[in-house]
Amino acid sequence: MSDTIEKDGLTVTVVETPSLGDRSYVVDDGAHALVIDPQRDIDRVLDVLRDRGVSLAAVAETHAHNDYVSGGLQLARDAGVPYLVPCEAEVAYERTEVCDEDVRTVGAMTVRTIGTPGHTQHHVSFAVGSGDTPSFVFTGGSMLFGAVGRTDLVSADATVGLTRAQHASVRRLAEMLPDDTAVLPTHGFGSFCSATPTSGTASTIGQQREQNPALTQDEDDFVTALLEGFDAYPAYYAHMGPANLAGPAPVDLSPVEQADADELRKRIDAGEWVVDLRDRTAFARGHVPGTYSFDATGNVVTYLGWLIPWGTPLTLIGDTPEQVADVQRELVRIGIDRPAGQATGPIDRIAGTTPLSQYRTATFADLAQARDAGRVHVLDVRRDAEWKDGHVAGAQHIPLHSLHDRLAEVPDGPVWVHCASGFRASIAASVLDAAGKQVVAIDDDFAGARDKGLPVDTPA
Repeated sequence: MSDTIEKDGLTVTVVETPSLGDRSYVVDDGAHALVIDPQRDIDRVLDVLRDRGVSLAAVAETHAHNDYVSGGLQLARDAGVPYLVPCEAEVAYERTEVCDEDVRTVGAMTVRTIGTPGHTQHHVSFAVGSGDTPSFVFTGGSMLFGAVGRTDLVSADATVGLTRAQHASVRRLAEMLPDDTAVLPTHGFGSFCSATPTSGTASTIGQQREQNPALTQDEDDFVTALLEGFDAYPAYYAHMGPANLAGPAPVDLSPVEQADADELRKRIDAGEWVVDLRDRTAFARGHVPGTYSFDATGNVVTYLGWLIPWGTPLTLIGDTPEQVADVQRELVRIGIDRPAGQATGPIDRIAGTTPLSQYRTATFADLAQARDAGRVHVLDVRRDAEWKDGHVAGAQHIPLHSLHDRLAEVPDGPVWVHCASGFRASIAASVLDAAGKQVVAIDDDFAGARDKGLPVDTPA
């Protein structure tokens, strides 16, 4: 069930995509609806329209997204309604351009476009109300909850200028809109499009005056802090903007063909990726050699999209066809449209006559005991910012997204690999295992590492 927000005779339905940390919105007046920043699997939006008993009147984009492929073009085309896209965005399809200060009527709603460059050059926000006073402002990647959208996704040369623009844009929203205007961003719920961690799940312009760094810091301090705080973001982001500007194709979520054991081996030997979605501990107990573990209960889409060489054929192993179908839906959101195949069922049946590989899993307490017994090599695959906040003394640090390119730096002999909770460590362990390394995957919470007897180096 989607969350709804009611105000001044309008209803906003929130369409969550937790795996990407994003929200899309359907705002309606009881008869007509405006959809803002929809994800590519538009059937979820169509379900909301049906449940609300309203007709689609327009689709709007705050910007060309960098973290997902939009479903806006297809949704607008299918319904024959205007597709509102920021003016000057160099798109390859017909759309209705919206520029700063444009005002249009959608059903009984007044929709004002506010230019808010910063996250991208051609970024807008939409202030929506039932009259001249806005009830909601849909801010995309501009004003987030206690944060702003990151400004380094366009290019290195543009980053400083966009950061200054972001500061000005957030301040402009605060100057133009009443304090009780509900702020509804697209990013900031776990998305790497957020420059810094966000706070809360709802907010208003008035609350942001006290919480948002663009409103509490002067421009120079804001720019310095933002630029110093950027960490790595997923490699697949480089492909999202171009896909959205070109015009995404319709999605095909029909089941992909089954692959038998011989076909799996052929694909692995050819350098294709075969990804196992089963529970990470089950993977450790037994898996097809050369496959990678991406536990479907974790953030598969972000890290699989980050690590896989773009365009590499992908086959999915899962417990059930439904598990594969769920991940297939996640993948189309980032432009990985059709897996090359799937293999489902018991792993020994999937493997056929191929002997299964396995490796050990452990806890931080186990690691502490092993260190006491002798020299142990520890590999930390968390991101740079996490490492700087504290790490096991003497550990080697290679962020997960760099591991494939830096395998030669990992020494021979047993490697104990960890992250913050076990999900990324399981991916890293499978990469090391596929490369012929001896590995122990630590499936444990790093927050308790010191209490388990491990020395943890922290900033002074």
